[in-house]
Amino acid sequence: MIQSLRIIFAGTPDFAAKHLAALIESNHQVVAVYCPQDKPAGRGKKLRACATKELALANNLPVEQPINFKELAAQQKLASYNADVMVVVAYGLLLPEIILTTPKLGCINVHGSILPKWRGAAPIQRSLEAGDPETGITLMQMDKGLDTGDMILTARCEITPTDTSASLYEKLAELGPSTLLETLTLMSAGKYPRVAQDNEVSTYAAKLEKSEAELNWQLSAQVLDRKIRAYIPWPVAQFTFTDEKASAQRIRVWQASIVSTDCKNNVVGTIISVDKQGIVVSTKENALRLEVLQLPGKKALAVSDILNGRADWFKVGQLINGFTVTQNNEALNEH
Repeated sequence: MIQSLRIIFAGTPDFAAKHLAALIESNHQVVAVYCPQDKPAGRGKKLRACATKELALANNLPVEQPINFKELAAQQKLASYNADVMVVVAYGLLLPEIILTTPKLGCINVHGSILPKWRGAAPIQRSLEAGDPETGITLMQMDKGLDTGDMILTARCEITPTDTSASLYEKLAELGPSTLLETLTLMSAGKYPRVAQDNEVSTYAAKLEKSEAELNWQLSAQVLDRKIRAYIPWPVAQFTFTDEKASAQRIRVWQASIVSTDCKNNVVGTIISVDKQGIVVSTKENALRLEVLQLPGKKALAVSDILNGRADWFKVGQLINGFTVTQNNEALNEH
C-alpha cells in the first residue's frame, strides 16, 4: 500500500489546479495550498483569485498567500504544516533555501519540458518555436538554481505539425498529474531516482514578449509557421497592414500553413495569391498561407469570411508591412 504523504501544494493557473485536483483525489493529504495574492482582472479590475485558490477553497483546504518568504512569520507558518514534501507547479514565487529544505523530502517541481532543455518561464512556447519533435514533463527536486535540480521522473509528449502552445498546454496538463502521482509513489517508498542535469546541454526558455509577435517575412515560412503556433494564445502573431485609407491596421494570425513554392521573383511580404483557402504571402523560403485572421476590434475569422467584406484589402501584388529594414536586420541576426 502506498504511504500517504503530507503535502503542501504551491501553484497558480489552471495547469497547476489540475495537478492539485489529482492530489485531492489521491490517498495523499494536502495540508495547505500556497498561491500568489489575488490580482485585479476584467474591466472592473476587481480582485480575482487564481484557479488554484478557487479549487482549494472549494475543497476546504487552508490557503496561504504570502508576498514572499523573506519574513520569518511566513517561514514559520509553512514549517507549522509539518509537510513531508512541497509540490510546486507554476507558482511564480522564488523559494529561498530555507523553504526548499523545510519539508522532510524537500520541494519538487512539475516542469513543462524535458530537462535540461528549456529551463525557465516559457518552456512550452520555446520548444514549439524551435521546432522540437517532442516535449514533456520533468519532475525535479528543487534547488537554489533556476530549474537546475536533480531529475526524478520524465514523461514525453510528441509535438505534431498542427500543435499550438494552447494544445500542448492541454496535453501536458493531462500528462503532468499522473507523472506527479507516480513520483510521489516512489518518494513514499523511500527509494526514488535523482539524476543530475547536464548543464552543458541546457537551454533557456525566456519569457515571451509582445514585441516578438510581429511577423518578419524575411524569415522562412517554416520558422514563421512555428512562431504563429507558439504564440497562441498569447501574444498572438501579427502584422501591420495599410488599408485603402492609409491607416495602419494590426492584424492577428491565428492559423496558417506552409506553401511549398519558389518565391525568388517576389519581394518578401508580398501577397502572391488570394482565394477562400487563404492569403498566400511570400517569405524568404517558400510561402505562408494565412487562413484565420483577426481584424482590429473583431473576432478571429476564416479568411473566406473576411474576404466577403474586405476583399479590397488583400490583393495580389500588395506588400504586407512587417518590420522596418532596421528591424529586419536585427531579427535576422537573432536567428
